[in-house]
Amino acid sequence: IHGHAAALGQLGVLWVDAHADINTPLTSYTGNIHGQPLSYLLHELQSKVPALPNFSWLKPCLSAGDLVYIGLRDVDPAEHYILQMLGVKMFSMSKVDQLGVAKVMEEACDYLSTRGKKPIHLSFDIDAIDPSITPATGTPVTGGLTYREGLCIAEHLSQTGLLSAVDLVEVNPLRGQTRDGVQSTVSTAVDLLLACFGRQREGNHLQDYCLPEP
Repeated sequence: IHGHAAALGQLGVLWVDAHADINTPLTSYTGNIHGQPLSYLLHELQSKVPALPNFSWLKPCLSAGDLVYIGLRDVDPAEHYILQMLGVKMFSMSKVDQLGVAKVMEEACDYLSTRGKKPIHLSFDIDAIDPSITPATGTPVTGGLTYREGLCIAEHLSQTGLLSAVDLVEVNPLRGQTRDGVQSTVSTAVDLLLACFGRQREGNHLQDYCLPEP
């Protein structure tokens, strides 16, 4: 996201994850840096993040109003406080269940567009998908998105024409308990990326394709 913003300026960010990843170094229970990235990126939290060795290059580049979460279901108390304090737009798994993923995507994209049609960065943690489908990851949480809901998110973003960059993270074959679990995780990740690049489940054809003459 930092590099994307450096290249293109202001972004809208869709963060699809079981976790909020918005702890600061001072609120994190574990000290895991992978649970803190958004606190470094948000302008509104700049005063809450102490200077850390080797991180001076990382400057805030994202406003809280340009961030939307989908799939949250494992959020620390301090993270919940931060999200409420900043008024961050969130669609927890409870909201996904209530509204349906198509409505969630409609509302999420409408929300991001209210601040201008900025390029969209999709950060998709594979643990947003239920671990029955994607078990080969570091911090699985039950009750996640289905395979079809994940594809719907990627397809919807692709069709907006605003999706500018994607990071798909935490696919870890070393954490898979079975060969089938690893294969399911990896193939799901590949399918999500292909959907971001425009592959549609109903099929695609080349733009210049035409039927041959009999």
